[in-house]
Amino acid sequence: MWFQFETVTYTDFGIGEPMKTSITVAPLLLTLALSALGMAQTTGTAYEAKAPVTTAPRVNLYGDDKVRFIFRADDFGFCHSSNMALEKILNEGTLTAASVIVNTGWLDETVAILKKHPEVSVGVHICLNSEWVPYKWGPVLPAKEVPSLVDEWGHFFGTRKDLLAHNPNMDEVEKEIRAQVDLALRKGLKLSYLDHHMSAAVTTPEMRERFVKVAKEYGLGISRWYGEIQGPIIYSVQPSGKTDFLISEMEKITTPGLYLVVCHTLIKTPEVEVLRDMNANGPKNMADHRQAECDMLCSPRLKQVIKDRGIELVGYDELREKFLPRLQQPPE
Repeated sequence: MWFQFETVTYTDFGIGEPMKTSITVAPLLLTLALSALGMAQTTGTAYEAKAPVTTAPRVNLYGDDKVRFIFRADDFGFCHSSNMALEKILNEGTLTAASVIVNTGWLDETVAILKKHPEVSVGVHICLNSEWVPYKWGPVLPAKEVPSLVDEWGHFFGTRKDLLAHNPNMDEVEKEIRAQVDLALRKGLKLSYLDHHMSAAVTTPEMRERFVKVAKEYGLGISRWYGEIQGPIIYSVQPSGKTDFLISEMEKITTPGLYLVVCHTLIKTPEVEVLRDMNANGPKNMADHRQAECDMLCSPRLKQVIKDRGIELVGYDELREKFLPRLQQPPE
């Protein structure tokens, strides 16, 4: 089988509110929190990265002794500030996977930037929630076609908890996921993978099954389904320390494998300084965090540590080409 289905529900590191819809979620989130805390406190020992679910070993698809890194950044198309960061990073920094939100007004600008940079792999950051106040967005499809996914104004709900409380219709979930992929393709993006914004699209096993179904039908990979090892988690690191933390953790890695670092970037402007995250665990100074992660990816020190340690950079285009038939859900 191309896909292996499990019943575990997880939230991408640092993103999304805790869920109480499954007895497996709270212990897993606690495990993730403790894992992140442990990495933040690591001192001189060799770094052993932990995957989102850690009860079974990950398979090194390459089967060699190299250390490889995917640098994935999310939410491009979110606003002009995020697109400014995308262009800066692609011109000056390090990025191998760009995840695009397609249901916003800034998509065309994102597409124009990415068409100038075919070297970066591109994925659809499937979005079924709208977490910012006062900035809101809704589905690609007309709201009347997906009424269980939207509020009275046609916007997505702010959190996964709110989405679940409105009993999302699975056929509508699939239709909207499919519509977002179709729109990206019509705009001319060369797609190699899907992932999910704040895990809203995989909130329940039934939703995840529809998400996987669409990926399979379009022949797309799924981020974290290639045996990626969780790399340094920089989401909650204070802005002033993000670059130092990333580099120090990379210098400790000794185990061969494919590591994934996930970032959220923008150029700090008045537009984004006023936004508030409806999720209680979101950083209060979001603009500072995302500017710092942009600066981190553009740091010459990052390029130097990659060179010095012989790290190979990988995107999802390569993974899709070589390993798509071996794609499977992260082990429990």
